[in-house]
Amino acid sequence: MQKMDIGLVGLGVMGENLALNLERNGFSVSGFDLDSGKRDSFGQRTQGLNAQAVQSLAELVNSLQQPRCVWLMVPAGAAVDAVLAELRPLLSPGDVVMDGGNTLYTDTQRRIQSLEGTGILFVGAGVSGGEEGALRGPALMPGGSTQAWPLLKPMLQAISAQAEDGQPCCEWMGPGGSGHFVKMVHNGIEYADMQTICEAYWLMHNLLGMSPAEMSAVFREWNQGELSSYLMGITADILAHTDPETGDALVNLILDTAEQKGTGKWASQVALDLGVTAPTIVNAVFARTISALQPERVKASKVLAGPIAPTAGDRKTVLGSIQKALLAAKICAYAQGFSLLKAADQEHQWALPMGTVASVWRAGCIIRAHLLEDIRSAYERSPHLDNLLMDSHFSGVMARCQQDLREVVAMGALHGVAVPSFMSALCYYDAYRSARLPANLLQAQRDYFGAHTYQRVDRPGKFHTRWID
Repeated sequence: MQKMDIGLVGLGVMGENLALNLERNGFSVSGFDLDSGKRDSFGQRTQGLNAQAVQSLAELVNSLQQPRCVWLMVPAGAAVDAVLAELRPLLSPGDVVMDGGNTLYTDTQRRIQSLEGTGILFVGAGVSGGEEGALRGPALMPGGSTQAWPLLKPMLQAISAQAEDGQPCCEWMGPGGSGHFVKMVHNGIEYADMQTICEAYWLMHNLLGMSPAEMSAVFREWNQGELSSYLMGITADILAHTDPETGDALVNLILDTAEQKGTGKWASQVALDLGVTAPTIVNAVFARTISALQPERVKASKVLAGPIAPTAGDRKTVLGSIQKALLAAKICAYAQGFSLLKAADQEHQWALPMGTVASVWRAGCIIRAHLLEDIRSAYERSPHLDNLLMDSHFSGVMARCQQDLREVVAMGALHGVAVPSFMSALCYYDAYRSARLPANLLQAQRDYFGAHTYQRVDRPGKFHTRWID
């Protein structure tokens, strides 16, 4: 009986589409799922293809050529541990298990450590691109047991998206949990990117009274230039879509409560743990949490006072400012994400290839954007860049756009329109460019009530003052 190239555990939409992608690119696949209905569906969908559904993990392992490669596409957390526990006695030294879910990177590191001495190689791979990406070509961010990469590379690079220069959007990120960490940061940036677009849309609606169809045309135009990205493109499509039952724009009929799966929260928590300033990412998460308070917000809207809004300016002028503010806020969000990658790299000694990360994100993934080619070039010029804002290209763009960001933030404040991502991006930019901040007073306060000491600008050492007699 023919031995298959790879086993895929978890035949939901993502898993099934990845299996079909693998088969289309010349790799034979055995698929397994605990749900018999999904196994049957996979068997029917792959009839006539070099793929098969099996009835157990043992049968899946026995169907694979050695060294075996098993790709897990099951929910992050306990399910991964359960599958790994069942697989472990069935596998041999040199076999590879790859977790392609949105797993917390510390869980990946724990699983690698748990397999030490067994010879079984564990990989945590970030997978981005959604259902369509899984089928047509995702961005892939594998990391973990380095010996696994030569076995995985031909398969993963064959099924990944390709950037415009022909490079596969899949490269090795490094040891440990690096692959899942990179995917977590990707998702944090994704949260911020989506929120800034939503704030631009909301400003157009509230300040300029624009219809969704009018806004769709603006986003489509903006998507032709520096702001070009997958998210800008789908926003234009969404705003143009009408509800067949009512004839109204469908977006107007969608309840304003946003859900989340946790990766944005993880990115925010890890930023705090590592002491990295990432307010635009964090505020994008908070924007979702406050959206979930929809019943409370409806009550509050009838009680809490807002500003007496001035008249909005000329539509063309305001739209020009929003466009530049959106670009500036996006750059700040990316700068925060790459600062988070840099801090984790220093903490864990992964030797993350920053330029490669940007290169992998150029196609296939949700945050694919024109900006990423500029980011890749920035790290090519300076691999140890302190902050993306310090690159000559991006400092120049921010110089061109920062005044518009200020004006848009002011517009939001004066009109009572919440724009937390725009505001946080501006505060981040202004704080980062400040040679001096009011933390001197903060340190004095800490010394006053807790004798925490402070440093001086005129001499080295730590000092404590008795502030009152």
